[in-house]
Amino acid sequence: MFHPDLIRHPDSCPTLVLNADYTPLSYYPLSIWPWQTAVKAVFLDRVDIVAHYEREVRSPNHSIRLPSVIALKQYVRPSQFPAFTRFNLFLRDRFACQYCGTHERDLTFDHVVPRAQGGRTTWENVVTACSPCNLKKGGRTPKQAAMPLHVEPIRPTSWHLQEHGRSFPPNYLHETWHDWLYWDVELEA
Repeated sequence: MFHPDLIRHPDSCPTLVLNADYTPLSYYPLSIWPWQTAVKAVFLDRVDIVAHYEREVRSPNHSIRLPSVIALKQYVRPSQFPAFTRFNLFLRDRFACQYCGTHERDLTFDHVVPRAQGGRTTWENVVTACSPCNLKKGGRTPKQAAMPLHVEPIRPTSWHLQEHGRSFPPNYLHETWHDWLYWDVELEA
């Protein structure tokens, strides 16, 4: 019987990586590995295969179906607080301007208390802003510019960012991944 996985190029067969407790290592970005890394981890006995593609890869004396979901054998403790990066800041603020609420592609970040007024580059003083709002606010505080924030900036936990990440599912979800991810899953009574 024909299966769409059989005509897939191996490079289009990413592997969902679960922690030893069978939860994804991260939701956004989704914890996926290229097929080569997954196969290497299988041969090094560092992971268990949970599900696989129908697609096989072969060597002169071996054949293996590509893993679509793997679980680490040793638990990796997630960091309690994520790194302060542009991407994590945008994710904390749900990719929306914290002044006008728009979801523009041309997002930047803004210091709530400007650096010229002693503001620091910290989770509690930086927010996502669209370019027009950032220009309008200039070197003033939100109060001085009469531009209140939608949400006060906080230092997020990794759990906080994971919850926000669930709102932005990736473009590709193989059917074997659905049991391990929680978006768009209807629970039965």
